[in-house]
Amino acid sequence: MTDKPAYNLDDLIQLMDRLRDPETGCPWDIKQTFDTIVPHTLEEAYEVAEAIANQDWDELKKELGDFIFQAIFYSKLADEKGWFDFHDVIDGLVTKMLRRHPHVFPNGKLHSVSGDSDHGEEQASDNQLTDEVLHQQWDAIKAQERETGSKDQTSAPSAMDNITDGLPGLIKAWKLQKKAAKVGFDWDDLVGVKAQLISELKEVEEATDPDHIEEEIGDLLFCCVNLARHHGVHPETALIKANLKFEQRFRSMERLASERNQEFSVLGLQEKDLLWQDVKQQEREK
Repeated sequence: MTDKPAYNLDDLIQLMDRLRDPETGCPWDIKQTFDTIVPHTLEEAYEVAEAIANQDWDELKKELGDFIFQAIFYSKLADEKGWFDFHDVIDGLVTKMLRRHPHVFPNGKLHSVSGDSDHGEEQASDNQLTDEVLHQQWDAIKAQERETGSKDQTSAPSAMDNITDGLPGLIKAWKLQKKAAKVGFDWDDLVGVKAQLISELKEVEEATDPDHIEEEIGDLLFCCVNLARHHGVHPETALIKANLKFEQRFRSMERLASERNQEFSVLGLQEKDLLWQDVKQQEREK
């Protein structure tokens, strides 16, 4: 008995074609549009992040498949309108990555041929580039792409350009701060960041009306993102892990209460806190 052959990307594209076939396809897939698929794409992205946070690599494999399927779906919708197909997406992506990595592909080609210098002295030198130089090079290439590809010439260029409006708040704050830091608008060290954090917390405490409190809490969260960035921590990743830790501990509290024949919901706050401390102690003992 032989193992069945592994499916490949072409098989996935063919599967999508069958699902969207107007006559023999799946009714649910046929009626989908760009707009209706977006919520699923966002959900899949977070499920990828959750699998990584859990270090569940089997689950990650499944979630990455679901995430790739989103790209296939959008490409199929675009192909039906005559805009582009998935092969165009791949071609555009590879072309862009070659252009943005001249230190790896100095001749701008993926496949080396006789006479190419991809593995020559120039590349060996480029591979020693520092992270700072690489980031500067990356930003310069992206800026050139924006200049040549921009369709909107009505407003002056800004360091804040090309940040997606629909990003979750933590991620957008992180990107805004990174953009500002690249043009020198940033604290020099953690001392300034921590001082600002304390100042923002004080302003929350001093706020009185609901709108003002909301504003100051927003400033406090923005400052927390800044603190994370200065520590080299992505705030969204950190929060995902914190959420996961809280959920696991809370479920352990409920389970521990049940083992002790206690009704968790009717326990007082002090009793619940004792359970919380017991759960943390069990974690330390593992």
